[in-house]
Amino acid sequence: MPKNEQGLIKERYQVIPRTLIFLINQDKVLLIKGSPQKRLWANRYNGIGGHVERGEDIYASAGRELKEESGLECKNLWLCGSIMIDVEENTGIHLFVFKGMYTGGEIVISNEGYPEWIDQNDILNYALVEDLKTILPVVLKLKKGEMIFARYHYDENERLVINYLTN
Repeated sequence: MPKNEQGLIKERYQVIPRTLIFLINQDKVLLIKGSPQKRLWANRYNGIGGHVERGEDIYASAGRELKEESGLECKNLWLCGSIMIDVEENTGIHLFVFKGMYTGGEIVISNEGYPEWIDQNDILNYALVEDLKTILPVVLKLKKGEMIFARYHYDENERLVINYLTN
């Protein structure tokens, strides 16, 4: 299909693509504690991830973000989730969630924060970003080939509302 037939209409709902990666090492999951100077989620734990850059597919973005934020590489990442986040009337976020198994390497600290292996049984005792308390236990139970599909939106009081279905 030619570029001019792609149907790009500025007034339509559009999304910004992002990735979120959870690397598993036996009974631990790699999370990153946001550095104190971060504008968003400072001193709270999140998965590894970020924006998809122009020219990248989501898999390449996930690998790049993992390397940049933790120093690790993972050749066995798999897509395990798709989350649509309504932020504004015509703009949202499409979050692609990946999961993979740790195969070795040394963790490094980045400008984003401090990567740490967290015991899966202790996760809810950490200062997590708001949505991880709900979706991370579900994502951790997913087997290869299974996916979670979710939609986030904000209610009239700007509180996060999470709706999800698994495959």
